[in-house]
Amino acid sequence: MRLRVGHAALLLAFAWLCPAKAATCRDPAGFDAFVANFKQEAAANGISALAVSALDDITYDPSIVARDHGQHVFHQSFEQFAGRMVNSYRLRNGAALMKKYADVFAKVEQTYGVPAPVIVAIWGLETDFGAVMGNSPTLQSLATLAFDCRRSAKFQEELMDALRLIDRGDLSPDARGAWAGEVGQTQFLPSSYLKFGVDFGGNGHSDLINNVPDVLASTANFLRSYGWERGASWSPGSANFAVIKEWNKADVYARTIAYFASKLAGDE
Repeated sequence: MRLRVGHAALLLAFAWLCPAKAATCRDPAGFDAFVANFKQEAAANGISALAVSALDDITYDPSIVARDHGQHVFHQSFEQFAGRMVNSYRLRNGAALMKKYADVFAKVEQTYGVPAPVIVAIWGLETDFGAVMGNSPTLQSLATLAFDCRRSAKFQEELMDALRLIDRGDLSPDARGAWAGEVGQTQFLPSSYLKFGVDFGGNGHSDLINNVPDVLASTANFLRSYGWERGASWSPGSANFAVIKEWNKADVYARTIAYFASKLAGDE
């Protein structure tokens, strides 16, 4: 559920000025040739033939492009968004999960310095604690966005990283997730999965879709990698709040994570 801004926003603005050009940016008839070339590049990058074959039956999905080109500016206030997202269901279930996985959270905090309420807040807001991870075929979404002109370079990298994850056995070729390619219970793009995914369950693989200890530790590892300060506040204006904004740069979303975490910690 991350909002991305910057260069992509400029491209989207240009698309509104030139709708005909945007609509025909890449002819879908060229998608098969694009995939064939991409497979050759993946093989040249050392990805195994078995992993590359995951792209054999990939098809272009125009609905993904329509969603990507149709994103709108986020207008809700913090009070509106947090009031809707931090509800009694999420607070009740978040508290229950903190108790259920208390031993895991203790080990995660010892290792990465990130406390349970912050991880649980992200977990709840992203996927309702793993209940709603998305149903879009991940490779199809990534390949479609990699072919489209708006963010092709970014998503070609994401698609390559997805193949690397498949190659090392951490991601299934049939994985499903959010329409823009995020996967797992806290919604990692493949590049973040590759960088921050942790085998905390000890089974030899980082599984961010099914293995809760891996999910919790990987989320904490992401935050730690951006400078999370052990034992410090995460309130707006703090150094740790700046780390939360690395998770999601939208101020309203980051403030909602911080607010949700404070409610779970009993500080609100």
